Amino acid sequence: MKTVLLLRHAKSSWDHPELSDRDRPLNKRGKRQAPEMGKLIYAENLTPDLILSSIARRACKTAEAVAKNCGYDGEIDRIDDFYPGGPADYLRVLSELPDGVRRVMVVGHNPGLEELLRVLVGEIRSFSTAAMAQVDLPLESWQELTAATRGKLVRILHPPENEK
Repeated sequence: MKTVLLLRHAKSSWDHPELSDRDRPLNKRGKRQAPEMGKLIYAENLTPDLILSSIARRACKTAEAVAKNCGYDGEIDRIDDFYPGGPADYLRVLSELPDGVRRVMVVGHNPGLEELLRVLVGEIRSFSTAAMAQVDLPLESWQELTAATRGKLVRILHPPENEK
């Protein structure tokens, strides 16, 4: 069995209209959310074997803060095709992972992550900034992953202070 953790980037800032969408940073709330999610991921024993992130600044900063706080000690792979990222982009990259990776975290954007979740589990679910969906996939090898693969949505975790 393989597990994919779909993590939407933490809350981003719109305070600098001169910046491109790709270069938008995390806002104050996002800078709190990302480490909190890392701690929650660690507490839930969900530290990934590999983290893949969109190249957008807000996604990279989210991935870095989560990695630092969840016990992840590997490199974060930045994937061009994850910005903005659609289901086909995510599936292609995931299907090329080495089989030694049991649990992978994908840090990306909506609507692509929610669309990927729909493809993987066959239901529409939404999740807020810094929320993470845990999906178990009935695979022995990542190469088996296709749009027809049906996984199980185990849970969606939200940052503890999301309501503040």
